[in-house]
Amino acid sequence: MRLPVRPAKLGYVVDPQPLDHASPAAAPSQRLVGPVLAVLGLAGLVVAAALYPSAARSAASQDWTPFVLVAGLLLIGLVADDDGLFAATGHRLARMAPNGVLLFVGAVIVVGAVTAVLNLDTSVAFLTPVLVYTARSRGEGEAPLLYGCLLLSNAGSLFLPGSNLTNLIVIGHLHLTGGQFLAHTWLAALAALVVTAAVIAVAERRALSARVENPTPADRPVLGLGLVAVVAAAVFVVILHNPAVPVVAVGVVVVGIRLASGAARPRRVVDVLGVPVLVGLFAVAVALGTIGRVWSGPVTLLSHVDLWGTAVIAAGSSVLVNNLPAASLLAARVPAHPFAMLVGLNLGPNLFASGSLAWFLWLRAARTAGSQPSIAKASRLGAIAVPLSMAAALGALVLTGAR
Repeated sequence: MRLPVRPAKLGYVVDPQPLDHASPAAAPSQRLVGPVLAVLGLAGLVVAAALYPSAARSAASQDWTPFVLVAGLLLIGLVADDDGLFAATGHRLARMAPNGVLLFVGAVIVVGAVTAVLNLDTSVAFLTPVLVYTARSRGEGEAPLLYGCLLLSNAGSLFLPGSNLTNLIVIGHLHLTGGQFLAHTWLAALAALVVTAAVIAVAERRALSARVENPTPADRPVLGLGLVAVVAAAVFVVILHNPAVPVVAVGVVVVGIRLASGAARPRRVVDVLGVPVLVGLFAVAVALGTIGRVWSGPVTLLSHVDLWGTAVIAAGSSVLVNNLPAASLLAARVPAHPFAMLVGLNLGPNLFASGSLAWFLWLRAARTAGSQPSIAKASRLGAIAVPLSMAAALGALVLTGAR
């Protein structure tokens, strides 16, 4: 069900109901991305497994848990969205913030929190339409919140292992709990988030200073199944070395309850998961992880650079082949600077749409909300934000002694 938006004299009046990401608004070319990626990825995986079966098994063993985890988080996000948790948060921000700047600050906090706990893909898939409608309900320009959701989700994905699939792939060698990971990365993650937010705020300062109208009140969220699932996922992500199976089990259970009661549709579950894209990226990641195990090129290259060089190589690789396959390739063997590698893999995707799965989900969600996102504009913002946020994050790693 689309959020109905009717023009008002100033701005929009928004009905804050759960979002339907199975909208036909998605461009036909975008709908082809998943199947094409799945076919090409599986073909590469078959070849890699046939030539180097042992290396392919090792790569698959390293890569499967992140994809299972994100599937569970997306399912939990779907239920939380159906309960109105995201929409209510957005509208609460709209009513509490007296001006566009404070609204943007609140949005930064919300995006950072959802990204940290429920993964950046969950953040862009469910928060993008909510933030767009929040801006419209106040009669403000939507650009700061629209582009902010994407860039801030990528930038804020250094907080916890489950915040980004690349984190789980790269630190698979280190066997850290969520708390231990946070102790290494919290300052870098915070620095990246703040710097990225500052870049967007400066670039969109006119929109943030626009006149504000009182938004319509939102319905109260349902504090039940979705909230319980979110809390459970957060606990598992923080305390467990490998939270993938428990989190996906929670997601399956809560979605199963909704399906059995008729409160959710199977088609929407499939669309939210984006199964062809996940399958395709997993296959490509395993194929490149296989290459990284039988070819010494990546490890040799990384052995000749410091943490700054590691981050730059990782950022460039993420744009070339997507950050998930890049993580599998570069971290096929134990990296010398794993946290610097994550800075490049997580922040580098803000440069272009090929960088991360989050771009695909963001474009789909924004178009569902009736917005017309510009890849060129997002990339221009990213071209400024990425070098600055990477420098800030790497500087924080040096200060904390995490490499």
